[in-house]
Amino acid sequence: MRVWLRHAGSGAILGISLVGALLLTIAIGLVWMPYNPIAIDLAHPLAPPALHHWFGTDEFGRDVLSRSMLGARISVLIALATVAVAITLGTTLGLLAGYLRGWTDRVLMMGTDTVLAFPGILLALALIAVLGSSNGSIILALSTAYTPSVVRVVRSTVLSIREREFIEASRSAGDSALETIVRHVLPNVLPPVVVLATSLFGWAMLSESALSFLGVGVPPPAPTWGNMLSESRPYMDIAGWLSIVPGLCIAGTLLGINLLGDALRDWLDPRRES
Repeated sequence: MRVWLRHAGSGAILGISLVGALLLTIAIGLVWMPYNPIAIDLAHPLAPPALHHWFGTDEFGRDVLSRSMLGARISVLIALATVAVAITLGTTLGLLAGYLRGWTDRVLMMGTDTVLAFPGILLALALIAVLGSSNGSIILALSTAYTPSVVRVVRSTVLSIREREFIEASRSAGDSALETIVRHVLPNVLPPVVVLATSLFGWAMLSESALSFLGVGVPPPAPTWGNMLSESRPYMDIAGWLSIVPGLCIAGTLLGINLLGDALRDWLDPRRES
């Protein structure tokens, strides 16, 4: 880790700092928040940023800082669950398609191409419309939309690995297909999958925010950055902090994740100089 940080550029340092700030905010929010993020205080609606409310309050007097802290936790948990499901399922299907080839490859890639024919956000909207609006529905919808991308990346990597000498040696030694995949193919597939996971995390957070902004994401009164942005629209002229705070949270998080993903890609590139 120290060697990586020593050679990392300013972009990587900034990415680590932004992602670290996000994780620190979530950790603090688990044990302390300035106010109850869903408690209504009609005595202080649309209060501007001040000593008692650092980021002001919304139209119901709810503290924007507390809601942003809880929104970070909800958004990150949904994004992590989405990435975990998409990476697990996509890696498994990609390994099978790339290594077994034949009809297994044709069937799996036919299904993958069918799902990829639909724009991800529209597919997620359609699934949520059928399943209903809940955290589980969002995770399932986004996982379904992103799994085909993982399948294609893993399959292409496996196709370049399966003909190498160490794979032939494993087959000659009598290893089964499952043993060869788990012991020899999977470890060589992990680096591009790790890099892809960081990109998926950013996409999942952005998609969750978009769904919440459209009113089909996490149901209220639970706050997310997306529904906070949506609720701020009528008050943009008189209470700009309601849109600035969640907007900066989304932009900063996506910037940090993308910079961190670029740094991981460069670090895991086998052609890089040691």
